Amino acid sequence: MMAGSTLLTRLLLVGAGLLLTVHAVRPADVSALYWLSTSLSSRDVTSKIFRRVAELLSMFNPAVVTGNVEFPSQPWSLQQEAEKLSLFLSDQVSGWKLVLLFVSTRQTCACSTHVDPIEREVEGALQILQEQLHQTLLHVVVFSSNQQKDNSMCTRPENTKLCEATRLQKMQYSLSNVLARAKWHHNVTAVLQPIPLILEDTSDLEEMSSKLAVQLWTNMLQTTSTPSEDVTIPCPTQDRPFLRTQLNSPKGNSRAIWQTDPDMGTKIPCKDCHPSPTPPNSVHELRPADVKVVAAVGDSLTAGNGVGADNLLLVINEYRGLSWSIGGDENITTVTTLPNILREFNPSLTGFSQGIGKQDSPAAFLNQAVAGAKSGDMVEQVRTLVDMMKNDTRIDFHNDWKVITMFIGGNDLCDFCTDTVIFSPRNVAERIRRALDILHHEVPRALVNLVELLNIIPLRDLHKDNSLGCPTWFVRIVCPCVLKPKDGSFELRKMKEFSRAYQHAMRQLVDSGRYDTHDNFTVVLQPFFREVFLPTLPDGRPDRSYFSPDCFHLSQRGHTLMARALWNNMLEPVGNKTSTQDFMAGNDLKCPSEAAPFLRTAVNSNYTFPGPPPTPAPVTNWGSDFSCLNTGPSDSAPTSAHKVRPADIKVVAALGDSVTAGFGAKAKNLLQLRTEYRGVSWSIGGDKNLETVTTLANILRKFNPDLKGASKGQGKKRSGFNMSASGAKVSGIPGQVRRLIDMMKNDTTVDFANDWKLVTLFIGGNDLCQFCNDRASLSPQNYTHHLMTSLDMLYKEFPRTIVNILEILQLEGLRRIKRDSLGCNMIQPLACPCFLLPGEDSLEFAEAKRINREVQIETEKVAYGGRYDDREDFAVVVQPFFKNTIIPLNADGRPDVTYFTEDCFHFSERGHAEMAVAMWNNMLEPVGKKQTYNNFPSGRDGIKCPTEEHPYIFTKINSVHVPVWLIAVLTISGLLLGWALTWLILSCRGKRNNRRMTTATTAVQMKASVF
Repeated sequence: MMAGSTLLTRLLLVGAGLLLTVHAVRPADVSALYWLSTSLSSRDVTSKIFRRVAELLSMFNPAVVTGNVEFPSQPWSLQQEAEKLSLFLSDQVSGWKLVLLFVSTRQTCACSTHVDPIEREVEGALQILQEQLHQTLLHVVVFSSNQQKDNSMCTRPENTKLCEATRLQKMQYSLSNVLARAKWHHNVTAVLQPIPLILEDTSDLEEMSSKLAVQLWTNMLQTTSTPSEDVTIPCPTQDRPFLRTQLNSPKGNSRAIWQTDPDMGTKIPCKDCHPSPTPPNSVHELRPADVKVVAAVGDSLTAGNGVGADNLLLVINEYRGLSWSIGGDENITTVTTLPNILREFNPSLTGFSQGIGKQDSPAAFLNQAVAGAKSGDMVEQVRTLVDMMKNDTRIDFHNDWKVITMFIGGNDLCDFCTDTVIFSPRNVAERIRRALDILHHEVPRALVNLVELLNIIPLRDLHKDNSLGCPTWFVRIVCPCVLKPKDGSFELRKMKEFSRAYQHAMRQLVDSGRYDTHDNFTVVLQPFFREVFLPTLPDGRPDRSYFSPDCFHLSQRGHTLMARALWNNMLEPVGNKTSTQDFMAGNDLKCPSEAAPFLRTAVNSNYTFPGPPPTPAPVTNWGSDFSCLNTGPSDSAPTSAHKVRPADIKVVAALGDSVTAGFGAKAKNLLQLRTEYRGVSWSIGGDKNLETVTTLANILRKFNPDLKGASKGQGKKRSGFNMSASGAKVSGIPGQVRRLIDMMKNDTTVDFANDWKLVTLFIGGNDLCQFCNDRASLSPQNYTHHLMTSLDMLYKEFPRTIVNILEILQLEGLRRIKRDSLGCNMIQPLACPCFLLPGEDSLEFAEAKRINREVQIETEKVAYGGRYDDREDFAVVVQPFFKNTIIPLNADGRPDVTYFTEDCFHFSERGHAEMAVAMWNNMLEPVGKKQTYNNFPSGRDGIKCPTEEHPYIFTKINSVHVPVWLIAVLTISGLLLGWALTWLILSCRGKRNNRRMTTATTAVQMKASVF
């Protein structure tokens, strides 16, 4: 007797005439799975995704036939492919067929408005399949590489993330109309996958293909689960056993509930709206009615993207007339913006934008904000704005008082995780400074509102509740760094730190007082967005009505609140401004008073600038703070190098040259330069403790206090297993390895056979610096030979060992390290003549850079070529944080020489500390996803921690995630891989065979911590 829910389902299907139709097809009913694609260029990727889906489907029917039709070398149209596939399936395959049609958007123009020809091409192919096939379910999948390509169809190239996301949504919308127009029958239908497949930029195409296959599979079922970052493969359930069609799909509550307030106007309660008796000569005596001109620069929030949109496709529209800080549509009774408020004081106000359009449209006027803009775009926007104000006859540039609003930084935060150096708070503030400096120098009679960065993190809550129907995939394209981190993760904590640091840097910039040097100009920080409290519905869910359909940009309701908050901030004294935005509280407009009739500035608020921050106390050490909690070893000593936790390491050793020897690391003068301070060596130094000396060995001692091998003090007396030698080249490393083997075998404190060992190798600097003097013996080929010889020796004789190879840095950066001292001027060129002596544009310098890169490439080839993969207890890992070398900068933007010792060539103790942290963090990053630069964060809290999901030191093997699809296939083949897999197979098969169940069965899921 079948469970009640399934019986009810079948009875309903019978009543609806759906039983044994395409709407009642289970995965096990599919006898053939084939695919088509609109794009030749994406066939490799789509074929990988297809194979993963095929292997998942084979869990339910191991005899399923899969593939695609062979085509000639000449490209076929999609209709031709559909014709041939239809003939093939009709002749060769009986039973139910599942066809995946991948529609690539690579060749489409992101922001064009014309009807895309792909829509007609897909419609023609579907008509052929509909007419010629029987017993067929078609799933149409929109597919994108997430990279806008150049295309002649695009009359105006666009490359913003918003355009990319809109392009995908446009294709989804067009294809849904195509499917709706088609006349399907009882045994053939088509379904559009609700979420596009987006191939992100990644070095691990296999992993990404597997993730996308799981997304595709999830949306092929009737289940209502939503694909997430966690890899979860759902099964058909007892009450939803079929493949998804439009008719049998659960409808859910995914449509937004728009609570749009028809009245977006604001009542002005102010009684005194008069200007000053005579035009003021000081910005500190500026009344609202004295303002003649408004202007704005910024990003999509100021451009007005999506303010008036009622569907996702319209978010690309820039509703500049409704923009909170610069819009001028209608009047204050229906549209609340800063200009419409100011027009109640001065009806002749000018500069505001109206209608819908780009920044270069006439109606945009002095709204020069650009969607997708970052802090680095502010200089260009400001220069354009200044030119417009100087040349427009409606503006008396020298006499009219102006209010200019700058709001920027959101897109910098959205991309900060892609490059924490470019988007560092210091660099973002520096770019804003340059733009404000232009206004300060060139624009008279101006008050500039610098609106503090929106605390964007609470917006994540909108995408946690599936019932809200927010298009999370859309926002992941527009703002990946905000949505991608998991709750509680290091990445999320870092994002919060950056957000606060952006805000703090803006405050410091204004508080410096650099913009209060004369009375006709000032910059005022408006902080109302510092803390944001999202609006909620009566049931506690976030209220979407304050946001545009993408759940990221703000709707007109949200812009109304922003305008009121900005106005109120402008009337609040500096030092006592509202710094929170509670959407639920609403904002009643404030008014100028008799006692304070002016727009508030630092001067008329009696605010004292704090000036530059106090000089920090002298640094007494270069130690680091340690916050890791999971510091224990494995329950039993691991036998695999790919299961080694930091606490399992018992012995450290090092090979290399003067850098690893600590040459001059603590030198205060040239006489101390030749001293080897091995106790602070980045990879193996063991002086004092981590709180005062940051080295890789001292970090590891936090996990295992009994660690052996660290070097201490000066010279070679207490070198431990630090075999490095100043001046060494790669040809000397085999000799160092031989001495290490002999020393470690003869050390009675080391259990050579059983102790896990970490050997760090850093070599190549001297080879590159002297290459031009001996091209034969110092060639990349010889470098490879000596490196391979050294690794072969370790591989042959060292049990239980992980070898770290630090990739050689890009030596060209040394040319920027300058200091007016004898050591830097005389010794540095002698230390590395091949990089420091040639001219900037010389062939010699070009050759040196080429050889440098070639050595980096050869290092990775040797390590990852498979030569050292056959032993389970041995691994070689390249740590690439020096691959793209970034020179550390000081507060003035100049190279920071404190990272280098007296010769401006070797690293100081500070440099060694940064190297140690970067090496450690690289060790906790998977191969293929390691950070390939060091941003020299100069903090004590840069040490990452192992995670519960991956507590091991990363190797090439444990960085390759075992795909769930592969596990499933092996299970079907009879390889029992554990109780979890057995449970999956029995559960799914049980549902397929309608076995007796005493309760309704929920989805059985197989989860993997990595994929």
